Amino acid sequence: MKFKIKPAPPKKLKKTTLKRFLIKRMIYYVLPNVFFNFIIAYASFQELGYTHFFSGTQNLARLTLPMSLFLPVVLTIDIIKRVTDAAGQGAIEFTVDEQLNIKKLMTRLSILHGVITCSLVLAMLFLGQYNFSKDYKLDATAMAVVVGVLAGVQSVIFVYLPVWRLKKWMCRTADVPAGIQS
Repeated sequence: MKFKIKPAPPKKLKKTTLKRFLIKRMIYYVLPNVFFNFIIAYASFQELGYTHFFSGTQNLARLTLPMSLFLPVVLTIDIIKRVTDAAGQGAIEFTVDEQLNIKKLMTRLSILHGVITCSLVLAMLFLGQYNFSKDYKLDATAMAVVVGVLAGVQSVIFVYLPVWRLKKWMCRTADVPAGIQS
């Protein structure tokens, strides 16, 4: 005898605009990402009292590179899924084209966003390493703030960038007045 577990029906969303929906999601993403990435960086950097870009056990690259790879991937997948679910429920004023393969788009965009962001952060770390001397010591508290701000900036970018790319396959729904029917 096989047991089939039915997935829970999706939570019914309130009707809103896409702009308000994205602002609300952005707040949900930015605040925890800034807070937790700052706390994690501060706790790891405080062991040494100072840090470097690449050398040592607690360096800046060790925290920023994984964050810059995985944060865009997770945010891209989550925001596309949430926007398409909201559009499917009619909670926002857009609908998504049925011919769009959403999973393929999510996979392609998330990998692309993760690799590009990680590459940019790695290039910035190399640029910082090149511009400062090899023995330059970075203040741990300041670097923890930089990591938190970087997480916040990435959270904002990767709420809007995937939706901007998704808008190519979205169209506005026409609200028909109650007296006019076609």
